[in-house]
Amino acid sequence: MKLLFDTCVLYPTVMREMLMGTMEISGDTPFWSERILEEWARAARKIGPTGEAQARTEIALLRARWPKAEAIWAASLEARLWLPDENDKHVLAAAIASSADLIVTLNKQDFPRGTLREEGLDRIDPDTLLMQIFQRHEVEMKTLAGNLTAKACALSGKSWEVGPLLKKARLPRLAKALARSSHA
Repeated sequence: MKLLFDTCVLYPTVMREMLMGTMEISGDTPFWSERILEEWARAARKIGPTGEAQARTEIALLRARWPKAEAIWAASLEARLWLPDENDKHVLAAAIASSADLIVTLNKQDFPRGTLREEGLDRIDPDTLLMQIFQRHEVEMKTLAGNLTAKACALSGKSWEVGPLLKKARLPRLAKALARSSHA
């Protein structure tokens, strides 16, 4: 499956790391655009003076990991599109240009299903996507979540557990599923 990732799911580190890790587990193909990545870099300024530089490093690593993931399209494509928020038309254009099946986003109100269906697309939130992959690849997802939690502990100097880390990352259903799986 081809998935176009909106800025809002790439910018939070834990969410992005879970999503990109699952792309390797599931064999799905991630896509984004230069503008989506640029929005991420600019949004990272909010975390402090080094935020943008850190984001640009992470973006470079992402581009190296998936060198064919960047969608490119003619201006005429974006010009013919309509969305409730004009500033999101580039996301839809990138999804169409990459022949994506789904747009992975937290902004469901900005991507009406009827409009997306006209373009042969749909949208999905990250927690739902990760739950679908978890149902097919439980062992690998548990390993990914465990490794990410260990990395978060090392980088933050805090003692994180998988559940609270994923809940904080706006992935509550995955957090709950992993907790149930650990106790089974």
